[in-house]
This record gives sequence, structure tokens and C-alpha cells, in this order.
Amino acid sequence: MEYISTRGDQKVLSKEAIYLGIANNGGLFTPVEIPKLDFEYLKGLNSYQKVAKYIFSLYLTDFSEQEIDECIEKAYASGRFDTKDVVKLKKLDSNLFALELWHGPTYAFKDVALQVLPHLLIRSMPDSFKKALILVATSGDTGKAALEGFRDVEKTRIVVFYPSEGVSDVQKRQMTTQEGKNTHVAGIMGNFDDAQSGVKEIFTNPRYVEKINKMGYFFTSANSINFGRLLPQIVYYIWSYLELLKKGLIKEGEKINFVVPTGNFGNILAGYFAKRMGIPINRLIVASNINSVVSDFIKTGIYDRRREFYKTISPSMDILVASNLERLLYLVTGNFEMVKKYMYDLKENGYFKIEDDVLKSIQSDFWGDFSTDIETKKTIKEIYKEYSYLIDTHSAVGFDVYRKYKSETSDMTKAVILQTANPYKFAKDVLNALFDDEYNNIDPFKAVEVLHKKTNVEIPEGIKDILSKPILHRDVIQKDKMFDFILKKIQDN
Repeated sequence: MEYISTRGDQKVLSKEAIYLGIANNGGLFTPVEIPKLDFEYLKGLNSYQKVAKYIFSLYLTDFSEQEIDECIEKAYASGRFDTKDVVKLKKLDSNLFALELWHGPTYAFKDVALQVLPHLLIRSMPDSFKKALILVATSGDTGKAALEGFRDVEKTRIVVFYPSEGVSDVQKRQMTTQEGKNTHVAGIMGNFDDAQSGVKEIFTNPRYVEKINKMGYFFTSANSINFGRLLPQIVYYIWSYLELLKKGLIKEGEKINFVVPTGNFGNILAGYFAKRMGIPINRLIVASNINSVVSDFIKTGIYDRRREFYKTISPSMDILVASNLERLLYLVTGNFEMVKKYMYDLKENGYFKIEDDVLKSIQSDFWGDFSTDIETKKTIKEIYKEYSYLIDTHSAVGFDVYRKYKSETSDMTKAVILQTANPYKFAKDVLNALFDDEYNNIDPFKAVEVLHKKTNVEIPEGIKDILSKPILHRDVIQKDKMFDFILKKIQDN
């Protein structure tokens, strides 16, 4: 299978797409064709790992069967995830299901992909390459998951940039206490979009690339701009459909909806791949917070980042430039020149508008809306009261938008809502949602204890122990100093 840049001019196989991370012209590598599923074969697979191996084999055709097996076995080895099948599907009522994606080592959905990516990367690298320098911009969860995935992995060094005041206290502590000889972390004075644009600028600056190459490194990414990050996310859409089928909760061929809390558009794009592969998905529901640039785009066909940026209680979704939308635009239009024009307009003018037929095609698969912080808090309380089910501030955006979807469309199709993080990662906001802001002045780490006392929901070990770990990464820098930070860390080591 071949992969092509969304902006044309560069075509590669999967190994090259993974170790490069991003195309030379700034485009994102995307499969030339989306493979179709063999349902009869799929129905005979009895574990998440076997489903993953099958899906990977369809996309990674220049990997050997042994290489794929090794990647999956190492990523999802016993003890890495605290549930048998990596993810967990929970029935809330006859029409509503929660897909828990946070059972990995950092308690966020990013673990599902970022435990695999390091193994894919080291098997993709040409023998002539000395070391991979992985650059990551994070709005909270990707950073820790990538650091944990790449920690002490041979032939790699990882640098993570996060908005210094734009992540939760638990997320920040997870990153700043990260161990590993090859891990480096810095806060950016700005928001996630500043960090993300800074990383993209470094990737595509020939002077920076040449300097790094001379030092024996090559740049690559662990963000979802890397198809190796996106591929493992396709698996849990397919697995959850198979689970519903095996448990008799849906009939074969019955359509379902997926509701996805959405920031950078990677997670929901994986669902679009699953649909194009043959999973009978009725609608992919885009759930944004008040930084609703993506859900507004789904409604209007206008992507406009010229708006106020809000810090919310769902910080991993505080994003105004959703990188993976570029892949969707290519998959829908099949036209490199149109995609290049959209991206040029976004960079130069701050917005772009798609044609009516393109919008109509997107709206046949997607529906979008947003949730305010007030609505998100209300939803956390309502879901806990209704189902005795504790959810985090991002998953709550999904539940709220799903209720809006049902109210507006009267669609009673069974729905799976993706649960993107363990609620203890955002304990203070979850606690205040449950108890009407009674704990506004509580220490964020004390909130973990109080939330446990109030709900008796188990605290993950890694969060329970976080305060006892020393802070190892204290740097906070200006956006224009990111490359200097990278050079310093490489030279110091």
C-alpha cells in the first residue's frame, strides 16, 4: 500500500510514512486506497490484539507478519493495560454505550496508539539512520502518553512541548515528573496552537533539518499527523462494533453512531477510516468544547480560526487548528490543489471555505455541536446521577453533544460515546461538577482524595503516587526558543 501527501508531490510506503511523520511539503501522509474488511474473518478473531494485527496487516504491507506481531505483542503486553482487551465497552442503557479508552499507563486514550508507535518507528527506520528525534506538541494527554511510550526506547529521543498554563495540574505533573534518559519536556508561553505551529515550523525548516541531520538525528512526530499514530485508533472502532455484535446488542449490518470529543480531529478521523473500511457507522458526531472551530465547520463549511481562544475545563480540546482535518479534506475531494488552497487560505487569511458539494459529502458522515463549561459540568453530574458512572470533562462534552444531537435529529440509532480520559486526571473540575462548585479553592491533588471519598471510584495507581515523584522538567520557554531548547538538550546529552 502506498501513502501520498495530502498536498501531492510525494508518495511513499508505510515505513517511510511512519519514520518521516510529515511530508516534505507540509502535507500529511494518507493511504492512496482505504482497504475493505473481511467480516467473516474478523468475526472469528477472539481478542483485541488479533483484531489489531489484522487491521495493521491491511495498511502496513511493507512490514513482515513477524514485525507486526512483535509491535502488537510488546505494546499490549500483559500488565500495560488494566483491562483484558486494552479498551473496555460499558453498556449504560439499551441504546447507549461508553467505550473506555483510558486503561493504559497514562490513563488517556492516547496510550492505545502511543504504546504501539515506538515499536513501529524503530522497525521503520533505515539502517543508515542513527537516531529519531520525536517532536510532540500536546494539549495535555498526548505528551505524557508519548513520553511513556518512547521512554528509554533505543535509537530515539523525544521532546514534548505543552502550553504552560493550558493543561490540568495532573497532566502537567505527569509530564514534568517523567523519567527516562531520552525524554525532554518544556512548557510554552502560549496555547496549544502556538506549540503545534512551532513544531510544524521546525519540521519544515530546511536549516533546522540540516542541522539536526548533521548531529546524527532525523525529525519525526508522535502527534496524530503521523499515520502510525492514527492507525491504532482505527482498531477500537472496529473492535467495539464486533463486541456489540458478539454480545447480541446489535444485529449484523445494523448501523451505529459514534460520539467523539474532538480537538485535533485525529480520533474521529480514525472512525471515518473504519466507516470507509466497511463498519456500518450511521453518523460520526463531533463534540467540541466552546473552542468550536471544528463543529462550526461541520455545520457551515467555513473553517475560521480568527476567533477568541478560550481556556476550558476540557483543556485537551482547547485547539483552534485541527491538523487532521486536512486528511479528511483530501479523502473527500481527492484533489491536492484544493487541499493546498484550503491550507494556504488558513495560514495566510485565518480561514477557508469549502464548496457546497464538499460540505454536503462531509455532512453525510459527520454532525457537530459544542458544549460550554457550564453544560459540561451539568452533564458530569447528570450522568453520575443517572448511571452511577463517573466521567471526565472531555467525555462529558461527548455526552452533552450527543443529547443535543438526539434532540435536534430524533435519531435513536444506538450510540457509542468515546471516553477519552480517566476522571481523576481532572479531579478538581469533576468534583466541582458533582458538588456545584463547592470545592473551587481546593488543591487539585487534594481533590483526587476527596473525589474518591465522595464516589468510591478507584484512583489509578499512577495518579495516586504522582505527588511523591520529583519534578524533573522545569523549563518554560517562549515559542521562538523551541529549536534552541532542542539543540541544548541534545548537546547536553
